[in-house]
Amino acid sequence: MFSEILHQSWQALKRNKTRSFMTMLGIVWGIAAVALLVAYGTGMRSVIVAAFDAFGKGAVICWPAQTSQQAGGERAGKHVVFEKADVEQIRADAPLVKTICMESVRWRAITYEDRLANTAIRGVCPEYGEMRNEVPSQGRWISAEDMMERRRVVFLGARLREKLFAGRPPVGETVRISGVRFTVVGVMDRKIQDSNYFNSDDECAWIPYSAAGDLWNTRYASVLVFEPIAPHFEKDAMQQVRAAVAKRQRFSPTDERAIMMFGREQFRPIIDAITIGLQTLFAFVGALTLGIGGVGVMNIMLVSVDERIREIGLRRALGARRRHIQAQFLSEALVLTLLGGAVGILVAYAISAAIGTLPFYGPLYEDTSGKGDIHLAISLATLLVSTAILLFVGVISGIVPALRASNLNPVEALRYE
Repeated sequence: MFSEILHQSWQALKRNKTRSFMTMLGIVWGIAAVALLVAYGTGMRSVIVAAFDAFGKGAVICWPAQTSQQAGGERAGKHVVFEKADVEQIRADAPLVKTICMESVRWRAITYEDRLANTAIRGVCPEYGEMRNEVPSQGRWISAEDMMERRRVVFLGARLREKLFAGRPPVGETVRISGVRFTVVGVMDRKIQDSNYFNSDDECAWIPYSAAGDLWNTRYASVLVFEPIAPHFEKDAMQQVRAAVAKRQRFSPTDERAIMMFGREQFRPIIDAITIGLQTLFAFVGALTLGIGGVGVMNIMLVSVDERIREIGLRRALGARRRHIQAQFLSEALVLTLLGGAVGILVAYAISAAIGTLPFYGPLYEDTSGKGDIHLAISLATLLVSTAILLFVGVISGIVPALRASNLNPVEALRYE
């Protein structure tokens, strides 16, 4: 029965090939727009989330500030400082903290032969690299042995490497930081990130915290960097860190102004809301475009009902029920829509393959690798979303003409001229 209805629908569409073809064009363009806009939204979300995570998926940064509450016999306004003893206190009292590291930062001149750059030199611990997602593209990151043996080694950001070495391989070369010789042990690939502190990671140099003590006083850290045992424990881990430092430095553990903290998870809902909202907007715009094509299908099917009133009356007189008439016209609309949809998907694939990538973060970060750009790819999820919208439009486009056809009076339909 179903196959017979589809066959009849196909034959009915073939009787008006030009009209059917022109109607299909609206569907072709509509479904191609849906698929491409959904793919664009998905690609844009991936790039934004990747830039957000590049800072460090679980990293929390703590800045020392001033107390705002009286506690422990201390007046408000006391300056908080970060020392090695605070790190030890946190490790003892904060079980939700997986890793913690002191970071000391100074702006210093770094030179290689006749090339010079003034940038942030960051003294850190070995665990810092994993927390902050500092992935080497050449060489290695700072090791525990570098820290213990106070080795004068340095890890370079991508832009800093270009300024000092241009196209030359930097690993194993010697640079000078404030006149002191350091050996380059690794370099980072270009890092696309939407947030940083002190300076962009691309332009920084990292040295062991112990070696930083040869260049400046590192008793007090500029910041503390820690990672909770799991992202959803971030807020509780922050409270434990503040309480541990407060215990040693005698201020209120509820004094949030004493230590300013920046955690990624507290901003993730904002990133998700923005990106998912944009994805939904793009899908909605595409659906509107496809809806215009659906209106065209509905108009053509209404014209088809008017042209086939006598045929409908004859079928009703021979015993066809209303549901049979509805199924006939609904199937014609679906066949027209699905055929146009299939061609539209192929068109979307062709356009996405021809375009490939669209500029996004790339020009901003002077990156030519393409990892900061939007990749237009028609994924299975995109295909499913597009198909769902297509079926919805097809049913809506066909149901009005189908109801009109099924509600015709058989006697009046047979008399229609």
